[in-house]
Amino acid sequence: MTAFQPRVFSGVQPTGNLHLGNYLGAVSRWVPLQDQMPTIFCVVDAHAITAGFPGRAELTNATREVTAAYMAAGIDPKRSIIFNQSQVREHMELAWVFNCVARMGWLNRMTQFKEKAGKNKENASVGLFAYPNLMAADILAYRATHVPVGDDQKQHLELTRDIAAKFNNDFADRIKELGLGVPNPTPSPELPEMLYFPMTEPMIAGPATRIMSLRDGTKKMSKSDASDLSRINLKDDADTISKKIKKAKTDPDALPSEVDGLEGRPEADNLVGIYAALAGSSKAEVLNAYGGQQFSAFKPALSDLAVEKLAPMTQEMRRLMGYPAEIDAVLKDGAEKAAAIAEPVLKDVRQIIGFLDVR
Repeated sequence: MTAFQPRVFSGVQPTGNLHLGNYLGAVSRWVPLQDQMPTIFCVVDAHAITAGFPGRAELTNATREVTAAYMAAGIDPKRSIIFNQSQVREHMELAWVFNCVARMGWLNRMTQFKEKAGKNKENASVGLFAYPNLMAADILAYRATHVPVGDDQKQHLELTRDIAAKFNNDFADRIKELGLGVPNPTPSPELPEMLYFPMTEPMIAGPATRIMSLRDGTKKMSKSDASDLSRINLKDDADTISKKIKKAKTDPDALPSEVDGLEGRPEADNLVGIYAALAGSSKAEVLNAYGGQQFSAFKPALSDLAVEKLAPMTQEMRRLMGYPAEIDAVLKDGAEKAAAIAEPVLKDVRQIIGFLDVR
């Protein structure tokens, strides 16, 4: 191997209530990547148990729902690998190896653990604390070279790179001896001549990817928010979408004509950003059209656009959810294809770290 094969990996947790933020911030951005390089999109169900075990029916349904959302949004199982994480055991095996590579200090710096654990840090599961190592395993089990990430996941991708670098360094001689490495085009004291794992690159999405709550423009739109009015769910019908946008928090001022005028106005900035993302335009273009107008005029326009863009996807999601066997077949086929890539990687890792294989 003279270079790492370009490959994209990303995933979404099946924790119910996929919303507009998931779509605009992640899934919609993945669709064009299918034309650029091989793509793997995972439903990361092993991550869904880090904060507790949902019921079997709930987790099964949520896994199918995320899969349906992928396909309804334009992820084509004939062009991309779509599967659920728990079906490929190499994720969990590599995560344990990475638990032994990563340092406690690295994980202690992860801000998402602090946010999710809150005041219950001592009561949080070890899985919640160590899940960035599983995320690294998700990516590196496929030696993925690119991961589309939002701002909130950049820190975890940096950890993935740290883990890859430490593994490459710790086992540099063994990787070279076994002939399993890929030449490093820029060797340095930090990275040896031969690499087993790539230094995965982030694919930072463009503007308006961080969609905020409709009830508080300073907080990210979230499935876990107690108020359903805080988010637009991908299953919401047209009337519900319109109602939620109508009730979205705003301020009393008119929309500015320039983007700088959104500073200090988080709710206005969020709604303008949502419009721009749905329309495939910029905030500046939105304000050029609606600057000076009150929210009483802008919100109906945003509602119409949201319904226009989301209704076809919602309908296709509902259709697919009516045929669970069709979804399961996609996941089974995807898991087989994913395992065919990950199994040789884990075989190499076992050799590199010195596990005795007598099978």
